[in-house]
Parts: sequence; structure tokens; C-alpha cells
Amino acid sequence: MQTPFVIALDGPAASGKGTLARLISEHYGFAHLDTGTLYRGVAWLLLAEGGDPAEGDAAARVAREFDTAKIVGADIRTKEVGAAASVVAADPAVRAALLEFQRRYAANPPNSASGAVLDGRDIGTVVCPEATVKFFVTAGAKVRSHRRWLELLDARPELEESTVYNDLIERDARDAARSDAPMIAADDAELLDTTHLSIDAAFAAARRVIDGVFRRCG
Repeated sequence: MQTPFVIALDGPAASGKGTLARLISEHYGFAHLDTGTLYRGVAWLLLAEGGDPAEGDAAARVAREFDTAKIVGADIRTKEVGAAASVVAADPAVRAALLEFQRRYAANPPNSASGAVLDGRDIGTVVCPEATVKFFVTAGAKVRSHRRWLELLDARPELEESTVYNDLIERDARDAARSDAPMIAADDAELLDTTHLSIDAAFAAARRVIDGVFRRCG
């Protein structure tokens, strides 16, 4: 069996890595996993069965049995699910189970895909350190917070851009400082700064890197 072509995209919130991951997966026919949805998915499933997010054994069981098919159509972006996700994400057993899930996904992409694209914060450093191609996608904090503010504006018209900026800065600091899988660029990751790039330009830059690896691999 041929080893899957694995592409890892890491980076902070609103850097564009999620959109890039989707475009890359569609262009090359690879499976795509947004790893940021996993903890919310576990939290949603746990709440749906009436479980307590603080109950470690129950959360770990749901994480071990997790499958993305179980959350298709689920509203995992609610405030309640977000709060529960923060609780379950702190459980070492949940983290271990979801780490194993991500590695299985990369090693055995669904639907017989020849490759997988995973985006998150520790894919290239922890989840798939042997990924075929690694990107660290970033952008200036002001640009990222403006993007996120625009995304949220329709649902929350009262939201101030300064609030989004402050939340994003705090999240960046937490992600970079945590002892368990901090958000850092892998030594062999390609840096992709999207501050002044359109999504089309960023996608083109990513394709040049990936196509170059394809050519070298023969």
C-alpha cells in the first residue's frame, strides 16, 4: 500500500489555514480534516447524550469512539458547545484519543484518497511530524482580527472589532505558551504569511511548494 501524501497546515486563528486546507484538498483530491472541530465534536456528542463534560471517563469514551460522520449537520459552534469543548480539551485521556484519531486519519485517508490535508496548531510538530509537506500559515494580528470580525458580524452586529482583537491576542498567547503541544512552526515548515495576500495568491504559493515536492518524488 502506498504511503499517503500528507499535508500539514498549522497557524493561529484567522490566518487562512482552514480555507487553504479546503482548497488544497479539493485541488489534489485529498481528504481534509479540520482538527479544530474535534474537541467541539466530542463536546457536542457528550452533551447530546446528556453527559457532563467534567466527567473524564465519559468524555474519554466519546473521544475514543469519535467519528466525523457522527457530527455531520451538528451545530458545534454554539457557546454551550464551546464551553464544554474547553473542559474536555483539558482531559489528557481525551487529548490522547483524539491524537490517535488524527494519526489514523492521516495514515488511512477516508474514501481511498491518496493523501490527507490536516489543519490545526500542532499538526507538523506533534500529530504528523513526518508529514510530506508542512506549512505554517500566519498573518499580522490586526489583519487576522479584522477577518474574524467580518466573519462574525452578521451573527453579532454589536460586536466591536477591538473585542475580537483582544480575544485573538489572548488566544495566541495561550496556544503558544501551553506545555502540551504548543503552537509553534515545525523546523521544516514552509512559512506562508498571508497578511498581504489574497486567498488566490496564497493558494498559488502553496501549490508551487506542493507541486515541487511532487516533482521531486517522481
